[in-house]
Amino acid sequence: MARPPRRITFTGSQDAALAARLDMPLGPVGAYALFAHCFTCSKDIFAASRIAAGLTRHGVAVLRFDFTGLGASEGEFANTNFSSNVADLVLAAGFLRENFGPPSLLVGHSLGGAAVLAAAGDIAEAKAVVTIGAPADAEHVIDNFKAQLADIERTGAAEVSLAGRSFTIRKQFLDDVRGRTLADKIAGLRRALLVMHAPRDETVGIDNASRIFTAARHPKSFVSLDTADHLLSRRADAEYAADIIAAWASRFLGEPAEQTATKPGVVTVSETGEGKFQQRVLSGRHALAADEPDEAGGLDSGPSPYDYLAIALGACTSMTLRLYAEHKKLPLEHVEVEVAHAKVHAKDCAECDEREGRVDRFERRISLTGDLSEEERKRLLEIADKCPVHRTLAQSSVIVTQLKD
Repeated sequence: MARPPRRITFTGSQDAALAARLDMPLGPVGAYALFAHCFTCSKDIFAASRIAAGLTRHGVAVLRFDFTGLGASEGEFANTNFSSNVADLVLAAGFLRENFGPPSLLVGHSLGGAAVLAAAGDIAEAKAVVTIGAPADAEHVIDNFKAQLADIERTGAAEVSLAGRSFTIRKQFLDDVRGRTLADKIAGLRRALLVMHAPRDETVGIDNASRIFTAARHPKSFVSLDTADHLLSRRADAEYAADIIAAWASRFLGEPAEQTATKPGVVTVSETGEGKFQQRVLSGRHALAADEPDEAGGLDSGPSPYDYLAIALGACTSMTLRLYAEHKKLPLEHVEVEVAHAKVHAKDCAECDEREGRVDRFERRISLTGDLSEEERKRLLEIADKCPVHRTLAQSSVIVTQLKD
């Protein structure tokens, strides 16, 4: 679970206000990461937002921002180049360090990957670097507008179309990236490096990953992104990348922040300060979120209180059926429980004993997979009513409330 991203601005390398988002985990922050997006992209591209969300599930806070002149950031894109992007990254790291925590993980996508390789040496706290579909040198980006190179050389600038949008590229950009090799930067990285690349990447060929990996010194790792495209536009690909990054980086970022655990049988719920209703739920060592849907004024960042009641009933039912089936050695292969909750008028509820006012009605639909006889299925349906949560909801409970210092 994660909190809604915080909107942030800081000053970039050309004194422009850069727009950023800070994705925070719901529980304690184990580490801070800095994410650099691809050429002419923005912080909100699927690869950035989904990987950031995935990392927060592992306790990593992520700052992602728009480079000067892109997305919601101020400044003129035509005046920027690879060097200014690297400078923006270093300033972003400084902002993160001074206001939240030192960036120990750097993640860069496409040209952003080349940028984090170039910037890592100027970010002292960085312990690990990840590149995703990154070119081995900055000059590779020129392939995106080869048809306009002659015009840029002749007139000093030209309009180019990238991903359906128009950008002005000036000769100073070409001069900045030409001959800009990253081999020395990679060889002297002195940080753990994870190279992620899709073999079928049609924008930045897989040979770039080989060159980066070969130039780097250990510790270094390579992970193939299989059938993913360059932009990691499929949610599953971005989430897979996030999980791999979090697992790999945990070896180099140190122990995660200690999370206070509740005693067995005790749950704590506290406001996060985000939105009107969002709550942080701590159960044992598990951090969860509770919220209300958008239409109720919430952020829809987690299940509602009544959803949690339905979850409890469904989970308890499935567990109870599994225990019974194992005890009786029934060929029960899989259980699925669907629970719906509604408040209905008692007079409209055929199953209700009370005939006044409104009552809570939980409708439970159970799917049983396996070579079960009709008699066994009927018995399992009876056992479902014996799950402890079912009994708790069906019977009256005692709630004692007191103030806590």
